[in-house]
Amino acid sequence: MQELDDADTRALLAVQRLQAAYGDAVTRRDWPAVHELFAPGAIVHIDTRTRPPFSLEGPDELVAFVEQALEPYAFFELTILNAVSEVHAHTATGRVYIGEVRLDRSGVWSQAYGLYSDDYVRLDGDWRIGGRRYASLARTGPPAESFPMPS
Repeated sequence: MQELDDADTRALLAVQRLQAAYGDAVTRRDWPAVHELFAPGAIVHIDTRTRPPFSLEGPDELVAFVEQALEPYAFFELTILNAVSEVHAHTATGRVYIGEVRLDRSGVWSQAYGLYSDDYVRLDGDWRIGGRRYASLARTGPPAESFPMPS
């Protein structure tokens, strides 16, 4: 791997903090904090592999979707399993492999695994998620399912 200069090192650290902040805010269900992590107009493409892919536009649509999706869970934790990023001045890209540990309100535990393919942008000195493509990788059941890596 190529060594980074000081500016790229600071940018990479900021992107890693952004990735972690997303996991933290979603786990805490802090919807205003989640909203602030996305650039205005950010497009989020979601492919659960079990229904037709769809897209959300902007932080408002994303937060509304995630909040509704987590409603059935008494407990939910989003964990970052691995993340890689590459910075390019005022933009960056990254892959974030995630795991979700969930307990629904009827007492059933489940896990889900996925991949965020992200675009990050620097706006007024702050890094934001500028776009995201999510693909489910596996989940426990019923039924347990596993999917190929997206291309």
